[in-house]
Amino acid sequence: MKEFDYIIVGAGLYGATFAYMAKKAGKRCLVIDKRQHLGGNLYCENIEGINVHKYGAHIFHTSNKKVWDFVNSIVEFNRYTNSPIANYNGKLYNLPFNMNTFHQMWGVNTPNEALAKIEEQKSAINSKMEAEGISKPRNLEEQALLLVGKDIYEKLIKGYTEKQWGRKCTDLPSFIIKRLPVRLVFDNNYFNDKYQGIPIGGYNKLIDGLLENIETSIGTDFFENRSHWESIASKIIFTGKIDEYYDYCFGELEYRTVRFEEQTLNTSNYQGNAVVNYTDSKTPYTRIIEHKHFEMFGEDIDKCPKTVISKEYSTEWKDGMEPYYPVNDEKNTMLYSKYKSLADKENNIIFGGRLAEYKYYDMAPIIEKIIKIFK
Repeated sequence: MKEFDYIIVGAGLYGATFAYMAKKAGKRCLVIDKRQHLGGNLYCENIEGINVHKYGAHIFHTSNKKVWDFVNSIVEFNRYTNSPIANYNGKLYNLPFNMNTFHQMWGVNTPNEALAKIEEQKSAINSKMEAEGISKPRNLEEQALLLVGKDIYEKLIKGYTEKQWGRKCTDLPSFIIKRLPVRLVFDNNYFNDKYQGIPIGGYNKLIDGLLENIETSIGTDFFENRSHWESIASKIIFTGKIDEYYDYCFGELEYRTVRFEEQTLNTSNYQGNAVVNYTDSKTPYTRIIEHKHFEMFGEDIDKCPKTVISKEYSTEWKDGMEPYYPVNDEKNTMLYSKYKSLADKENNIIFGGRLAEYKYYDMAPIIEKIIKIFK
């Protein structure tokens, strides 16, 4: 008999949730992670009494009551509602695109006025493309213009997207933006999901609860002693980079990454909102996160005399950096399919999560997927 039923490589949300469900099923688990902390990209550091999301903002949202009840059985979630702001050259707009946005953009007051303005701009773009013999969008720019028109695209999409991807919108495939939700109501709630919030006390509470009484080892690199880990477990749950697992035999997958410039400021309230996106092309960062607004509301904001902000800079991933977003273009999709064909033949390995599946994941679908595995 092996020492463990599962060696789980990676202590992020996928690994921690899998370990929790496996332990509940009576399995013996060891969770290892090469970082010096548990939680993966959910990890928070408490600075000046504020839980700082060290790897970018994470907002939990779902319409699945079972998933919502599950995470709240581990730690209670608050009522945080994601309502980001866009800053375009000093002018502020509400996101997602809704009647507040359209009033700020054009001064319109009714849904019919807003819809007429959008349709007028979409029609002009469509006529121009038809005149040029273009039957369907060839790139992200043309796709976005056909969805929301010139004004919204140029002020709220173009600069932000080009900074995020490090490429011109005309060089990005159209399928990246399949749809852009336009809401003809005065509602700044970014998500349509029924439930959303942040764990009270930060995401470390969620991870600690999931991994309670489960053996863990941080600062432990799977690849430095791979044969040992494989020898002491019946199965490996791998949440790292799938191309690294196979020693890059087909080549390296590409990622975008994010650099964070963190500041502690001597003010109780810097920007009045958790998330402000900078959608112009001149501002080098994509957004500023003010972390206290995820968990402090009303009078509590001023009771904490300092605040912590993080400026986010999107850049190309290089070896040694933390990979964040898969580059889902044709080249990388084809490369990933080669690795997946190898993974599908494995009997004793489960590949899961954004790096192992080369797929961007929200948090709730990860939990939903693992619950189904054990069901």
